[in-house]
Amino acid sequence: MKKLKSIYIGVIGGGGCSEDVYKLAEEVGERVAKAGAVLVCGGLSGVMEAASKGAKKAGGVTIGILPGTDKNEANPYIDYPIATGLGGGRNLLVIGNSDAVIALPGEFGTLSEIAFALKSDKPVIGISTWDVSEKIIKAKNAEEAVKKALDIIGL
Repeated sequence: MKKLKSIYIGVIGGGGCSEDVYKLAEEVGERVAKAGAVLVCGGLSGVMEAASKGAKKAGGVTIGILPGTDKNEANPYIDYPIATGLGGGRNLLVIGNSDAVIALPGEFGTLSEIAFALKSDKPVIGISTWDVSEKIIKAKNAEEAVKKALDIIGL
């Protein structure tokens, strides 16, 4: 019997963020894990760390796709660090390994990930993030964002 594949949800946002955004990202990560999905992120600080922390708090699995070549650069909540040596080019791998993406506030790295996702026809659910396309599905909070991501994926 063929095993069903896991659902991978990318959480993207700034490497530095406010306390409010950190709490929001942590809740997103927690809800991703409670839904049984694997959390994919860039593996570093800010939104990435907070989302990973939330996922781990809920017993979830986290993957961090790192820009550098040292797996030890990953935040402490990453289960599977993937060192790429690609710098910002790793953003394409974050998106490529996500079935849906939840975008939080961030800078140009976040914008590039949103663009890669839209170009790849991956669903992007945004909470107070870049408003660059009508294809970005807006959500008011973590609960709504994760629910929309899962609904679009078909769960």
